[in-house]
Amino acid sequence: MTRTAPPTAPARAPATPAPPSSRRHSVRALGLVAAVLLLLAVLVLSLAVGAKPLSAGQAWDGLLHRGSDSYTVVHQMRLPRTLLGLLAGVALGLAGAVMQAVTRNPLADPGLLGISAGASAAVVSAISFLGIVSFAGFVWFAFAGAGAVAVLLYAVGGGRGATPARLALAGSALNAALYSYVNAVQLLDTASLDRMRFWTVGSLAAAQTSTVEKVAPFVAAGLVLALLLARPLNAMAMGEDAARALGTDPGRVKIVSIAAITLLCGAATAACGPIIFVGLMVPHLVRALTGPDLRWLLPYCAVLAPALMLAADVLGRVVVRPSELQVGIVMVVAGGPVFLYFVRRPRSKAVAS
Repeated sequence: MTRTAPPTAPARAPATPAPPSSRRHSVRALGLVAAVLLLLAVLVLSLAVGAKPLSAGQAWDGLLHRGSDSYTVVHQMRLPRTLLGLLAGVALGLAGAVMQAVTRNPLADPGLLGISAGASAAVVSAISFLGIVSFAGFVWFAFAGAGAVAVLLYAVGGGRGATPARLALAGSALNAALYSYVNAVQLLDTASLDRMRFWTVGSLAAAQTSTVEKVAPFVAAGLVLALLLARPLNAMAMGEDAARALGTDPGRVKIVSIAAITLLCGAATAACGPIIFVGLMVPHLVRALTGPDLRWLLPYCAVLAPALMLAADVLGRVVVRPSELQVGIVMVVAGGPVFLYFVRRPRSKAVAS
């Protein structure tokens, strides 16, 4: 008699793993939350650290209660400085990210295309020849200088047919010429040298509430433009022909990119002076976490760039007490070795990041 095998239970289907893209989005989202928490911690440090150290509780009490002993220190000295560092960091970080995307050069910074140099030359001219010493006067000269250089750069670089290499070369030439002009004005105008010297170093120490209120709308406008550019610049990363096939107009994207960079760099330069390496370092470091997708890279830069800016400012307050180092000097000292490291890294690793 033939024996039949006993019935077996149906095999369980293996659990479907989460798609790699879903896991990647979750990791990026958690990383962005961690970046926001880091920024909040640096904001508290910026309010607490200075010539008169405050605890976190004292800083919080001084921020919220007018009758607090620390109210005057927080509101008149620390809060404007912290808010200006926040806005300038956002502006420089986003400007660097957009510039690196539009030039397709991961080592580009806001000084590469000469935009910051144009703003600096215009502001130095206003200080020396017109005696203007306030942000209300600086900002319009900064935008005029940055805008003029942007238009000149676009024309010299080839207009709608401009390539990243031509834009970089034209920007480098304009950058060298304009900073030579800035140095010449400083040497020839000794009466204005002291006023210009403090501004050209790059500093948050002279921040005022009025400056923060005036610079905020310009940074907000540049922020909106930069975030709107995320998808078009992602398309352009595949080449201009591929971008056109996806419905993106490369010429228009370049114009809007230069407008965003002008707004962001012009506002930050007018308020704080030229501060380098923020726009270079942060996008490059963030790219190692997020990859090249600008939909994630830009928000990360908007959070981590001000964290770096304020951390450098806090460090400058404590390393040479009771004096302080300006944030522009701290960024040069800290950013130089990092820049050399990225330059000397093997190309394969740089591309993989």
